[in-house]
Amino acid sequence: QVQLVESGGGLVQPGGSLRLSCVASASIFSIYTMGWYRQVPGKQRELVAAITPGGSTNYADSMEGRTTISINNAKNTGYLQMNSLKPEDTAVYYCNAGLIAPGGVQLHNYWGQGTQVTVSS
Repeated sequence: QVQLVESGGGLVQPGGSLRLSCVASASIFSIYTMGWYRQVPGKQRELVAAITPGGSTNYADSMEGRTTISINNAKNTGYLQMNSLKPEDTAVYYCNAGLIAPGGVQLHNYWGQGTQVTVSS
């Protein structure tokens, strides 16, 4: 069964940094696209960053310049590096990925379980 497992969340002071990781299960050949989303209670899930199969990236306006999304297929892992964190970045962060399984089968729209990020002094 395909799984995405996230890690790297936690409590950080304003101005600090975190790197979130999203690891695809060993049965996956590669990650070909990924998005990171976040959600706070009572609000809709919003896109933070995304990377296309061609490597193009896009970021939410509020995260531009202080966030980097990347994929390392040698480790079947996607990353979200966040710097200069603000209290309003507090949320549960989720990864969403498109995957390629052995045999070239494309698997779409897989979600991680979420990881809590809290920015507070």
